[in-house]
Amino acid sequence: MNFYMDNYYSIEEKYLQAVDELSFGEAPKGLNILNQIIADEPFYARAHYQLGMINYYKIQDYQTAGYHFKTCMELEPSFPDNYTHYLDLVVFLNMEKHVEAISAQALMVPGVDKARVYQLTGLFHEKQKNWDKALTAYQDAFMEVTEKDDRKDIEDCLKRVRLKMKQTQVYTYVVTE
Repeated sequence: MNFYMDNYYSIEEKYLQAVDELSFGEAPKGLNILNQIIADEPFYARAHYQLGMINYYKIQDYQTAGYHFKTCMELEPSFPDNYTHYLDLVVFLNMEKHVEAISAQALMVPGVDKARVYQLTGLFHEKQKNWDKALTAYQDAFMEVTEKDDRKDIEDCLKRVRLKMKQTQVYTYVVTE
């Protein structure tokens, strides 16, 4: 009897089995279980979250990852883990409208890592060379951060943006003379 297809197991048990397989490096088995869960229960948000994670970080199929992260957010908007990964994806893809919408929604959800949301928003603005918005987002991240290593990363972001701002001012000054 195949454990993964056995109808005697609940959807939550199948999900936990899939997460176990993924955590032990068994991505194909985990992926198979998750796809079976979605086939049986298309509205099971956390399976969409895990499929988003696999497609983004392992397979690098960004469109599919975005679909699953978005579906998870729509099905279970109070699930905090999804937001930072979905936001990371849209920042990576430079999707401005999505960055704004996802970050705004994420900041209202209890349990979301607000420091990470602000940091990713800062990164987006930095990539756009919008130094003031980047600096503000990184400062917001600094005010939310609690972990020492994360604080150091955010301090580095602040220094980097301030340096870029100075370089831009120097460059602008030299050009206008």
